[in-house]
Amino acid sequence: MQFLNNSIASSVQPAHPTVRGLRAAWWMPAILVLLAIPALAADSVVPASTLPWWFWPMALFMTCFFIGIVAVPAGIGGGTLFVPIIGGFFPFHLDFVRGAGLLVALASALAAGPMLLRGGLSSLRLALPLALLASMSSIVGALLGLALPAAVIQTALGLIVLGIVTLMLFSKKSEFPHVAQPDRLSSALGIHGVFVDGASGQAINWQVHRTPLGLLIFLAIGVMAGMFGIGAGWANVPALNLLMGAPLKVSAGTSGLVLSLVDSSAAWVYLNRGAVLPMIAVPSVVGMMLGARIGARLLHVLKGSVIRKMVITLLLFAGIRALLKGLGVWV
Repeated sequence: MQFLNNSIASSVQPAHPTVRGLRAAWWMPAILVLLAIPALAADSVVPASTLPWWFWPMALFMTCFFIGIVAVPAGIGGGTLFVPIIGGFFPFHLDFVRGAGLLVALASALAAGPMLLRGGLSSLRLALPLALLASMSSIVGALLGLALPAAVIQTALGLIVLGIVTLMLFSKKSEFPHVAQPDRLSSALGIHGVFVDGASGQAINWQVHRTPLGLLIFLAIGVMAGMFGIGAGWANVPALNLLMGAPLKVSAGTSGLVLSLVDSSAAWVYLNRGAVLPMIAVPSVVGMMLGARIGARLLHVLKGSVIRKMVITLLLFAGIRALLKGLGVWV
């Protein structure tokens, strides 16, 4: 038990380049920690946790379970809430949190994906071309994020999260945007469909426009997803809904499919650099997948405004915490 407590405390320290170069060993997490200890010896010593070894995995599981419930109906992806909350309030280094954040966002998207596809709330034709470009750029973002100091990433993350809050507060999302005429590219790709709104029982025909601009936007979204490990679902939904004209629920559902492809690409970079610690990732992923299955069911019947207010409150608090921690004001 004492060894596990020490392994938790060791994850607080910055990931040394030799640690980042290790390949993730899912079946031997103890070896990863043992190899990290000599590289961290020159850094400041952090006292071992006085809590029992099982406290932090259990806390991660419960936190991610509730994150999964609210993240899927909001269409923002689990990583958007996971990284600022876990990075700000749990004693883990940000590199490990971002690596786990990509796996968490991937898990929530995969858990909710089949239900969303069966319910017609997500579209493969809409998701695939956008996800292809975003997944390529996410690899660049992941490499850039691991090369920058943790304090810089923490500060930038706080600013990004507060920017997300501002966007969600002032953006006027349209439930059913009116697209008079699809553009040539969306017509060629066959991006259109019909879904049945569970709240009203009405069948909605939809189509999209501004597809070339949407492809460029998703290139930038991929870079941010890889750099901050937050999945960037918060950006997917406004781009699909406000820019391209997809209905709000279709945008939220399709965002999950995009996340599953984008996050899997960036996650391999973190795995290859040894920035995924199983003690953090496993309970987080399990909790997120269970919560996401409940959240996918709530998407059919729950009002988006309720989830939106909850997400804004959580992000505002977590964003302020991340910014102050990066600046060294609230450590």
